[in-house]
Amino acid sequence: MKKFVSFRFVAAILLATLAGTATRAQDNVIDKVVWVVGDEAILKSEVEELRLDRLANGMKIDGDPYCVLPEEIAIQKLFLHQAKLDSINANEAEVIQEVDFRMNMYLQNIGSREKMEEYFNKTYSQIREQVRESTRDGLTVKDMQLKIVGDIKVTPSEVRRYFSNLPPDSIPYVPTQVEVQIITLHPKIPISEIDAVKQRLREMTDRVNRGETDFATLARSYSEDRNSARKGGEMGFYGRGSLDPAYANVAFSLNDPKKISKIVESEYGFHIIQLIEKRGDRVNTRHILLRPYVPEAEMTASIQRLDSIADDIRADKFTFDVAAAAISQDKDTRNNHGLMVNYNPQTRISTSRFELQDLPQDVAKVVNTMNVGEISKAFHMVNEKDGKEVCAIVKLKSKISGHKATISEDYQALKDIVLNKRREEVLLKWIKEKQKSTYVRIDPDWQKCEFKYPGWVRAN
Repeated sequence: MKKFVSFRFVAAILLATLAGTATRAQDNVIDKVVWVVGDEAILKSEVEELRLDRLANGMKIDGDPYCVLPEEIAIQKLFLHQAKLDSINANEAEVIQEVDFRMNMYLQNIGSREKMEEYFNKTYSQIREQVRESTRDGLTVKDMQLKIVGDIKVTPSEVRRYFSNLPPDSIPYVPTQVEVQIITLHPKIPISEIDAVKQRLREMTDRVNRGETDFATLARSYSEDRNSARKGGEMGFYGRGSLDPAYANVAFSLNDPKKISKIVESEYGFHIIQLIEKRGDRVNTRHILLRPYVPEAEMTASIQRLDSIADDIRADKFTFDVAAAAISQDKDTRNNHGLMVNYNPQTRISTSRFELQDLPQDVAKVVNTMNVGEISKAFHMVNEKDGKEVCAIVKLKSKISGHKATISEDYQALKDIVLNKRREEVLLKWIKEKQKSTYVRIDPDWQKCEFKYPGWVRAN
C-alpha cells in the first residue's frame, strides 16, 4: 500500500531541525529526530526527558532505555492517534490529581524545587506543564485501550480449559492471604499535654516572626511529619479534597507567605502552616506538625480496656462485629464490622484479603501467630495513616495458606489471568495491524534493538 507523508510530518521534521541548533544541558548532544510514526516525530530530547522522569520517580527501566523508551512513545502515539479519531479524551479531574501526585513524588525523591529544576533543566512551571501533557496522554491511552478490550469476556469453561492446559510447573502460586478485623482505641491525652504542644508551636511562631530563624529550619528540626520535614516542611501542591479538611480550610485562607497561621488541629495532630504558593485550586504550604505525648498510664488503661472487651467477646457476651461498630475508633473499619480493607490505588480495586506484607507491620506481626477465629491480646501500634499511637485488638477472620492455584479456591484469580491474557492478545493484534498501515522511520543508529513489538523496521 502506498503511504503518503503529510504536511504535519514535514513541519515536524523542519521544527526538529531548527531545534537541533540548541544544545541540551543534560548531555551536550544536538537534538534530532530518532523515530517518525505517521505524522509524529519522536525527538531524542523526548526520550531523554522520559528517561529522567522514570529515574526521578524511582522506576526501573528494563533494558536499554534508548530502545525501550522510544518504542513506548511510538506505541503511545498509535493509541493517541486512534483516540483522536474516536474523540476519546482523558478526564481532566483525574489528570490534575495524577499531576499533583507525580509532582509531589518528584519533590520527595529529588529533595526540593530548586534541585528539581536543576535536574530537569527547566523551571517548575515548565516541569509541571510537561507532566500535565504526559499524564493527559497516558490516561487517554488507557481509555483508548479500555475501549478496544472493553467487550472482552471469558466464560467458566475457558477458565477451566486454561487451567487444565497449564503444565504443573506453570500453575500460579497464590501466597498466604488473610482477612482481619480490628478494634482500636485512642489513649486519652491529658489537656496539659495538648497545652504543652500548643505552647511549643506558639514559641516557634514567635521565633520566626522575630527573625531569629526561618520556618523551614524549624520544620527540619522539630516537625513530626518526617516526609515533609526533610524538605523544610514543604507539602507540595494539593487540591482541597486531598488535604485534611481542617488543614485545607486554613491553608486556602492564607494569602501572605510571610505570615504564619494560627494553630490548626487535624486528625494528624497540631500544625502551624506557612503559605508558599497558590495556583488556582491548588496550594503549596509548609507546616510543622507536633503530636501530644501519650502518657504510659493512659496507654496501659486503653490496653486493659481492650483486653477486657476481648474477654467478653470470647465469653460470647457480644460479638466482635458488634464491639467494632459500638466501640472502635477506627473510622475506616468500624462501619464494616471492623473488617480491614486492602485498597490498590493502581487498579482502584478494594478487597478484604491481604497478603501479610500488605498489612500494617504491627498488625502482621500479631496475625502471623494466630489461628482462624482467634482474638489477639491488646497491643499498641502506630496508625500508618495519621502516625498516631493507638491500642488495638484483632481477630483473624479467615486464612488461606499459600498454595498452587486451584479452580475451586482461586477461580476469580484465574479468571483475571485469562481475561488479562485475552486483552493482551487483542491489543497485540491491534498494534501489529497499526504497524502495517502506519508510516514508520527509525534513525539507523536507533534500529539495533530487540523491540518488544517486532515489525517497526520492516514497516519502512
